[in-house]
Amino acid sequence: MAETGAEAAPLLKEIFNRERLQHFAAETAAVYPAFDGERFLALASQGLDGLSIMQRLRQIAVAYRDVLPGSFEKNVEIFQALAPRINHGFASLVLPEYVALYGQDHFDLSMEALAFFTRFGSSEFAIRHFLLKDLDRTLKVMEGWALDENEHVRRLSSEGCRPRLPWSFQLRQLIADPSPVAPILENLKSDPSLYVRKSVANHLNDITKDHPAWVFNKIAAWDRNDPRTGWIIKQALRTLIKKGDARALHLFGAGHKAEVTVDAFTVTPSALKLGGSVKIAARLISTATEPQKLVIDYVVHYVKKAGGTSKKVFKWKEITLAPGAVSELGITRAIRDFTTRVHYPGRHPVELIVNGEVIATGSFELLP
Repeated sequence: MAETGAEAAPLLKEIFNRERLQHFAAETAAVYPAFDGERFLALASQGLDGLSIMQRLRQIAVAYRDVLPGSFEKNVEIFQALAPRINHGFASLVLPEYVALYGQDHFDLSMEALAFFTRFGSSEFAIRHFLLKDLDRTLKVMEGWALDENEHVRRLSSEGCRPRLPWSFQLRQLIADPSPVAPILENLKSDPSLYVRKSVANHLNDITKDHPAWVFNKIAAWDRNDPRTGWIIKQALRTLIKKGDARALHLFGAGHKAEVTVDAFTVTPSALKLGGSVKIAARLISTATEPQKLVIDYVVHYVKKAGGTSKKVFKWKEITLAPGAVSELGITRAIRDFTTRVHYPGRHPVELIVNGEVIATGSFELLP
């Protein structure tokens, strides 16, 4: 995500800036010479500065609807020629957005179009509109996508039906009952593409937030010795591991109480201003008589605008510690504003968690 400040990267919404709109206009005219680029630019750029990235995405799709004179079928044909010419993957999401808005009455053609467009960016947001309207029919198509030779199409079969996909609306039916997506996840559980496996892991992680038992039942039959499947399982359970869920920790050999002494746990400096960094360090000594698996995380309790704090768990390290052995850990964390987090002055508690249990605490003060 883009940072804010003197050296901030451009805001994400600037993916759809005026230069990009001119790019759309020029490339569309290249594949469809009758395209009215001036009218398109006028419509697509209306109130642009005040729009979010997703609002800009939709406004551009609507502008295409207003400017292109043809039928839905004809316009999809134009977009299929346009898709390879768009110079940014996320910017190409305009094309599936058009399908989501105006293709509801053209189901078969829309499914073909989304499978094609996803190769250039992603149709993950667009397919959700069809899932919302007809879950069973759309999932049946997506089951076929899970077997496609193209990794982008296979990823879409999982990513598009995630119950809690970021930046999109939730799929309430699948939050209530994830079982309809089981065939898709089953087909992808050892996919050769890391791009696809990440989606499957994120999908399962979504489900753990509502139905952890369902996920444990599902993965119980999977081969954890398969490195691809094992990677998916570990990533899928990451939220539960961060929460100290005993079943998840046990699955990875860390379900026991950590037998360690905290020789030191420091957070330095004790006070800093926004833009600085804090170093978190720990020294652990094993008191066990046998080697033990340790899952080590740390928590920062961020001060909220209205007061109080909100905690964020960060993965730190997984180790096997021999009897009497010492582990020294250190990590530096930048305290800067991001699009996903704004910092506020005040005391920020920090906790050290080992195998799901808080074993040491510290803090730092963020100055005004």
